[in-house]
Amino acid sequence: MKKKVLVISCGGTIEKTYDEGDGSLANRESILDKLLFHRLRHPHHEFEINAIMHVDSLEMKDEHRMLLFRTIKSELKKGHPILVIHGTDTMDRSAVFIENKIKEDNEVEVSVPIVFTGAMKPFGFIDSDALQNVSEGIMACDLAGPGVYISFHGQLIPAESARKNHETLTFDRF
Repeated sequence: MKKKVLVISCGGTIEKTYDEGDGSLANRESILDKLLFHRLRHPHHEFEINAIMHVDSLEMKDEHRMLLFRTIKSELKKGHPILVIHGTDTMDRSAVFIENKIKEDNEVEVSVPIVFTGAMKPFGFIDSDALQNVSEGIMACDLAGPGVYISFHGQLIPAESARKNHETLTFDRF
């Protein structure tokens, strides 16, 4: 039996695509299902992908985070691990926001891992870290206990302990 992982996409760098017409690199639509997840070999997993927004995380506001929280709250009822695809610039802020909202809401019970990941370069770039981070995020969904985490560049960090390191272009535990 395949293990189901619920994937919630917010957009971010990982899903930016290039428009040949105007030369722009932007979040237009989710590419996860048709491009990224078809490139992964995960015979023991089934993915349910829900693209709830297509936002660069620098443009993300608390209204976007509330939509993410409401989506996570609804998805938690299914009892499957959740992988959140998010832009890296505010991923740590959103992960802590979700963790705090969960603590505040007496109706929410977290019995699975909620794992945030993304990429420093879009999936379409040759040297993108997207495949690595998504694969590691899937593995984190299998191995981590209930809670909110950031999975990035071979590390799994509890949300409240993760911060983006702008010098090394990854996330560190603080």
